[in-house]
Amino acid sequence: MTGVVVQVSVSPGGVPKRAVAEGFLTRAGFEEDACSHPGIHGGPNQAILLVTSEGIEELMEQGYALFPGALGENLTTKGLDRRQLRAGQRFRAGEAIIELTRLRGPCNALDIYGPGIQQAIFDKQTGKGEVSSPRWALSGFYGAVVQPGFVRPGDAITLLEQAA
Repeated sequence: MTGVVVQVSVSPGGVPKRAVAEGFLTRAGFEEDACSHPGIHGGPNQAILLVTSEGIEELMEQGYALFPGALGENLTTKGLDRRQLRAGQRFRAGEAIIELTRLRGPCNALDIYGPGIQQAIFDKQTGKGEVSSPRWALSGFYGAVVQPGFVRPGDAITLLEQAA
């Protein structure tokens, strides 16, 4: 599985995150990035959030006014099949290596994009870890940073290791 990084995004906290020309990914996440609720988001196992541009497009087709960075993701990708994303997979993105750790749950901050968005990105099946859910990974995947490094739009993002 190989795709491309469409956008690298950071913010001082909250959504949306804004595009940057490049980001240096540390074990704590991207430099210059923060989260509004560090007790819920962030930490070494949730250092970054990855969302596919295809997933954003699906949600836009449902009427949500979204764009890369809107869901609070740090990495917006193209070409990765969200239905194939699993905790434990390791990806090289630019110079960095990340390991997907868990699905991102629905967040009240996303309600600014319209009523029902939480249900549009996450359902009971998804919450139970059922990959057959049509909403699987629409909300994105958190990741831990295995190897720090620069990540830029246009960089390849390539699966290195399948989940165990």
